[in-house]
Amino acid sequence: MNTVTATAPATPAAFNREALEKLLSASAAPASIHQRQRASWERFAALGMPQRNDENWMRTDLRLFKPQGFGLRPRPAANAAVPPGLLAESFAAGSAEGPSERLAGRVLSLDGHILRDELDADLARQGVLFGAPERLLAEHGDLLHSHWLSVIDSGSDWFGALHAAFHSGGAILYVPPGVHVTAPLHLLSAITPGGVDTGHVLVVLGDGAEATLLTETAGGGLAGSPTAGFHCGGTEIVVGKGAMLRMVNLQNWNTGVWHFARQKARVHADGRLQWTLGALGSRLSQVQQDVALVGRGAHAQVNGVMFTEGRQQLVYNTLQHHQAPDCKSDLLYKGALQDRSRLVWRGMIKVDKIAQKTDGYQRNDNLMLSTEARADSIPGLEIEADDVRCTHGSTSGRVDDEQIFYAQARGLTADEAARLVVAGFFQQVFDRITIPPVREALARAIGGRIRRVT
Repeated sequence: MNTVTATAPATPAAFNREALEKLLSASAAPASIHQRQRASWERFAALGMPQRNDENWMRTDLRLFKPQGFGLRPRPAANAAVPPGLLAESFAAGSAEGPSERLAGRVLSLDGHILRDELDADLARQGVLFGAPERLLAEHGDLLHSHWLSVIDSGSDWFGALHAAFHSGGAILYVPPGVHVTAPLHLLSAITPGGVDTGHVLVVLGDGAEATLLTETAGGGLAGSPTAGFHCGGTEIVVGKGAMLRMVNLQNWNTGVWHFARQKARVHADGRLQWTLGALGSRLSQVQQDVALVGRGAHAQVNGVMFTEGRQQLVYNTLQHHQAPDCKSDLLYKGALQDRSRLVWRGMIKVDKIAQKTDGYQRNDNLMLSTEARADSIPGLEIEADDVRCTHGSTSGRVDDEQIFYAQARGLTADEAARLVVAGFFQQVFDRITIPPVREALARAIGGRIRRVT
């Protein structure tokens, strides 16, 4: 069991009770949600920052993180400049394989405030909900209240409790039973330099429903600047019986942003989840990504693409929790590191005693582009059932010099050769991504960051 050892509680002035009441006074969410936020604040105020003797935090360096330097910002003007997103640009420009794909809906958030939410009128008539959480919780509480902040463990540590108390912005997607949303929906969460985002994303698919949701982040300050940025977010996913969700999370904050997130999905009987994660930005990321297979025959595929440079540190803890029989989970994380960056992946497949006939797989591969980069890969199994097939593996290694030489011998520069090798390394994950603009945007973003192998 993981425990959080805390220092003496010290609530930053920017996140005190007065700041919470000011946030709630401007919120249109129902009183029941406000009550949950006040209860979460009590938990938050009693906690201290996580310490490095906690298993999930022992490889996360928080010494330079100063939460008192951040605070919630007032609502920006409707015409405020918003940093562009990689996926937003891709869908606006179209893909190399054809014209731009239509989006079924868009939500735009800046500094935790919703500036725009749109949904195709035909989908709205079918009962699909997509937009600002405050509005949808107020208008459709009977559908959504039971799911809101009930999937993730919001009281497990200081960051989870802060998010539960001060969450603002994000989006809700609800798809009624049997409804298929064929075009993707898109959420862009952005912050200004020095800004704060505490957005919460809730996705609920009814039985037999289908949808694709693309979420991405952008903005914040650059590494070394006095105006960095702070994100403390949460994502909750509920996939109903026989439903299918394609979920994409692209983390592309600027390199000065402190990024903390709690993400969890529950997949019910015969449900299908394809969850693709891209981690390219931030100064430091500490993410918990959990999948719980709670119904017989549930299936989850989790794909991770990570690229680090400079002094970035990305820490991702994943859990594939098999709670029902005949379920399958398949996780593939690939990371490439250059300069003095660091990447940590700690994965666990947990199989409950009831979860017979489990098929669980996890793999993490890391490609070192610098002798000063470091990758920690820690797979794990915790199995209580006796009729299962669970495997895991990890690899870390440097670029093969012969591959670079071979490419240069055919006219490529050293940088071009490095890009070619890295592209081949990530191809196994790219082949799993069924949305062409997403696949192309990730490939372009990584290709533009690669420099000569050192």
